[in-house]
Amino acid sequence: MNIFSRFLSPQLTLFLACVLPSLFALQPNHAFANTATNTETKAASSTANNNTNQLYRLGVGDTIQIYVFGEDELSKQFKINQRGSINYPFLGEVSVNQLTLSDVEQRIVNGLKPDYLINPSVSVSIVEYRPFFIEGEVKKSGAYAYQPGLTVAKAVALAGGFTERASKSKIFIQRAGINKSEANQATNAQLNSAVQPGDIITVKQSFF
Repeated sequence: MNIFSRFLSPQLTLFLACVLPSLFALQPNHAFANTATNTETKAASSTANNNTNQLYRLGVGDTIQIYVFGEDELSKQFKINQRGSINYPFLGEVSVNQLTLSDVEQRIVNGLKPDYLINPSVSVSIVEYRPFFIEGEVKKSGAYAYQPGLTVAKAVALAGGFTERASKSKIFIQRAGINKSEANQATNAQLNSAVQPGDIITVKQSFF
């Protein structure tokens, strides 16, 4: 005899014994649902970052990893120098400025075959982005490590926030362009504007 039969009629006890297990079985598994959602979100974020990296154009200060399958001597990390190039084994100075990761892979493949390797398998990834810069009416101006998905608002937060005199409507981004004329062009930006590695953000002073 269980605790229910002491206080309930036999009919009601039988009813509860049959119905309660069914009700518990219908309850959604929230832990499983949350785990599945988190997994899908991480996968989507990883895919987005990979797509961004494939479109990203390298520049001075970026650090990349070049991996050649089965060739440890050719698999190394390289920081892009002030000339926009890297010193690669056997090939010497290789210009990679403004190339995508796929472009670099193809350039290394073309350089290695057929003199060094018959059919090299090469992959290139980003280890560390070049920094971005923020100046003007922020509390801590200077260079900061770039983070994928960076916006002007996040950049300002990294720099300690706005000063009391900052104008949130007078924010400019100078892009790290391919040529000097393009690089010198500064465009007006919003707080949700995307920031790229090498960008220079300037926050102007408000006069009101």
